[in-house]
Amino acid sequence: MKKVILGAFVAILGLQTSMFARAATEVQFWHAFTGRLGELVAEQVDTFNASQSDYKIVAHHKGNYSETLNAGIAAFRAKEQPHILMVFEVGTATMMGAKGAIEPIHKVMKMAGAEFDQSKYIGSVKGYYTAPDGNMLSLPFNSSTPVLWVNRDMLQKAGINPDTDMSTWDQVGAVLDDLKAAGVDCPLTTAWQSWIHLENFSAYHNTPFATKANGFGGTDTELAFNGPAQVAHIDAMGKWAREGKFFYAGRRNEGGANFRGGECALFTESSAGYAGIKKEAQFNFEVRPLPYWKALVSEPQNTIIGGASLWIMAGHDSKEYAGVAAFMNFLSSPEIQAKWHQDTGYLPITAEAGDLTRQQGFYKANPGTDIAVIQMTAKQPTDNSKGLRLGSFDQIRGIIDEELEAVWAGDKTAQAAMDSAVKRGNVLLRRFERASN
Repeated sequence: MKKVILGAFVAILGLQTSMFARAATEVQFWHAFTGRLGELVAEQVDTFNASQSDYKIVAHHKGNYSETLNAGIAAFRAKEQPHILMVFEVGTATMMGAKGAIEPIHKVMKMAGAEFDQSKYIGSVKGYYTAPDGNMLSLPFNSSTPVLWVNRDMLQKAGINPDTDMSTWDQVGAVLDDLKAAGVDCPLTTAWQSWIHLENFSAYHNTPFATKANGFGGTDTELAFNGPAQVAHIDAMGKWAREGKFFYAGRRNEGGANFRGGECALFTESSAGYAGIKKEAQFNFEVRPLPYWKALVSEPQNTIIGGASLWIMAGHDSKEYAGVAAFMNFLSSPEIQAKWHQDTGYLPITAEAGDLTRQQGFYKANPGTDIAVIQMTAKQPTDNSKGLRLGSFDQIRGIIDEELEAVWAGDKTAQAAMDSAVKRGNVLLRRFERASN
């Protein structure tokens, strides 16, 4: 009897040992997505987990972009960091300066023996996350650029031809006049006001946002967005705000709900607004290029990216990094990237994914969905338009938001507000410079 029990125990123990040996290696992934984007991330994770049995990606939502970055920093200090952390683009300099906290993606891929051809990634996208030596530091997972969203039904109802050219801000201003005259309460709203109306405005008009190639040339950069071009644009928007033609809803994407709900006619927002607008809008909508001022440039330069990249945190073992590498390659594959691009409006991060999307007929069936790609890639980026790499930029954006709100409320002139934002922001840049050297 004892031999039977012992034999059964040994068999169970052997079965458990076999099960443990086959257990998938877990990889923790912290991100900032909710709503439709959160659903699509969950779909990607589930697809990867179902495609193999060696690794299991465990995704956790950690709040908005700022909250996710702060959670990652706090976790690293407590030695409880995830393997993969989503960080929005303005946190790039912070991550680069976090000595010992990250492992560059090119290094992890090589260590894992994974295929990693950096030439496949779109230059205007990968450049933002590339070190001076040409090696990529993080994976540009969700990269977007701002565009103009149009509620065609609202224009038609106001007696405006929905096909009216709105390539320039002058033309947009004329449409806003007509919308206001027709009794529209929200002719124009925006999301991410600093990103669109200062950062991208500067790049689109090929004028510096900061010195030292917008920070790419060193941490001793200084802000420069209080120049004539930026001040003129903010002044025009301030006038529209006081006249009831520009409705300010908030610092992030609060205006998205107003546009998707059919309250606003025009909306400057990320190309990635496509996912939510397509799901929720009960009206005919259209995407147009971001407008430019004809008085400043004969034609626009390129816009710059927003969104976030995936950073690999230090302090994990080689087996876990092999799982990270496998997941990164999965996310970069043409099929997954093409679907992500088509579902969300984010840019395809590889040329192969863009080509596949075109071959599948998506752009033809959904006119305008290629505008963001064209806007980003039609011209070779300049020092003024390849992006921003500024320390403490999340906090600097907070300063900019505060000063812009003073302009919208009529409490400050555009020049005074931008001068103040530059002065206050430079204090943070000098502090970051000292900490980095």
